[in-house]
Amino acid sequence: MGNAGSRGANGRRRRNSRRSHPPPPPPPQPEIRANGYVFAATPYRSRFPHGPSYYQYPGYYSTPPPPPRPRAMPAPYVLHQKAVTIRNDVNLKKETLKIEPDEKNPGKYLVAFTFDATVSGSLTVIFFGKEGEDCLLTPMKESLLLPITVEFQQGLSQKFRQPSGTGIDLSIFDEAESSIDADADVYPLAVKLEAIPGKESVPEDENAVSGSTNSQLTLAVFEKDKGEYNVRVVKQILWVNGMRYELQEIYGIGDSIDNEFDGNDPGKECVICLAEPRDTTVLPCRHMCMCSGCAKVLRIQTNRCPICRQPVERLLEI
Repeated sequence: MGNAGSRGANGRRRRNSRRSHPPPPPPPQPEIRANGYVFAATPYRSRFPHGPSYYQYPGYYSTPPPPPRPRAMPAPYVLHQKAVTIRNDVNLKKETLKIEPDEKNPGKYLVAFTFDATVSGSLTVIFFGKEGEDCLLTPMKESLLLPITVEFQQGLSQKFRQPSGTGIDLSIFDEAESSIDADADVYPLAVKLEAIPGKESVPEDENAVSGSTNSQLTLAVFEKDKGEYNVRVVKQILWVNGMRYELQEIYGIGDSIDNEFDGNDPGKECVICLAEPRDTTVLPCRHMCMCSGCAKVLRIQTNRCPICRQPVERLLEI
């Protein structure tokens, strides 16, 4: 009995020792706070399905990339040419062309000017002249005023004055100009100098022009200012070896060519490098302001004249 009771007690103890207890509860997890970057890797679904995708960062906004800048256009190409030397046997100094009163015939005026000639030739004064092919002048009002032709010999700074008694009445020009078409290219005053190399005198036929004859045309108009008439040269034309050339003034060429270049003399050096002499002209504004080296750089970088800022079409190296 005692043993049985003891086994019973021991059995209870064994049963109690083998009884499984429930697992202890897990330790409390720390509280998870809202993470500001929990969705950092989640792409933001755009309302525009075909547009670029951007990522949503709370508190951060990414601006779209700036549009690409337009490509800078290269400077227009400027043609660089070298001047060709042309022998001009005759030259009327246009600043000397004027009209003078005829002392022996009041109310009449005489044409006067100064010219250079390296060979002998002839000059012709034509009133209301029109330029034709091969630099031929045609008088359009020959019935009013006849052309005047005079021979000349070789010489520099020769003076010409219309013979007394052949003067012009300027009131005729006011009346005649109203009957001439403005688009007809008729000039009230035209002077033609012809040089004939190898001949001591001009041919009897003044209209006969040799193939080797060089000539110069000076076309002018009369302008009335405060009751007085003045002569203004419109253009000068050279006819050399069958080619027509129109003379143009070059601004600044006198300072660069008349005398030898002196580095200490201001006004003769290139306006860009301020070291080399000027030898290149900008066209069509005709500013001679650069050396050839700076001109080659200018035509690549810009097409503006450094003096007047007008567009450059050509560069002429003299």
